[in-house]
Amino acid sequence: CRGRIIETEAYREHGDPACHLFTRPSARAFVSRNHPGTAYVYLNYGVHWLVNVLCRDRKTGASGFVLFRALEPMEGLPIMKARRGTSKNLSLCSGPGKLTAAMGIDGSHHERSLVLTPGFSLQSHPEPSPTRVVADRRIGISTARELPWRFLEAGNPGVSVPFGKTR
Repeated sequence: CRGRIIETEAYREHGDPACHLFTRPSARAFVSRNHPGTAYVYLNYGVHWLVNVLCRDRKTGASGFVLFRALEPMEGLPIMKARRGTSKNLSLCSGPGKLTAAMGIDGSHHERSLVLTPGFSLQSHPEPSPTRVVADRRIGISTARELPWRFLEAGNPGVSVPFGKTR
């Protein structure tokens, strides 16, 4: 299965109460033993697996995560549809829990490299995308929602919440 990232959400170590690094010792231990590009996968409210990638600022050394919120499915659609129990292409990966279910990502992917692991990696597309990326408020959290750290492809119908529709 393969998809193109169309929506992400950023979380930073310092000054961001919505970031797991702000409140969870286990997340801080994860950062201390892993390199940037490592998957941080956790079960959200005991229901959905969510996948993030560990990031680190080269200048300051500060860490953070980028949550993958939505993908545009590109390959393996029959497998994704079976995993999700739907035939609708647009809703296959239009949210972080839907994305992990469709891609078969679960807790076993925690601490795997998204740079070095064959079959579970981020890859650049050979051609630049002609799309426009916009920043919007983060969603699905109770603190620091006002930060414009959700990045999405403008006008793509496969994102979890269209641009400007956050409350």
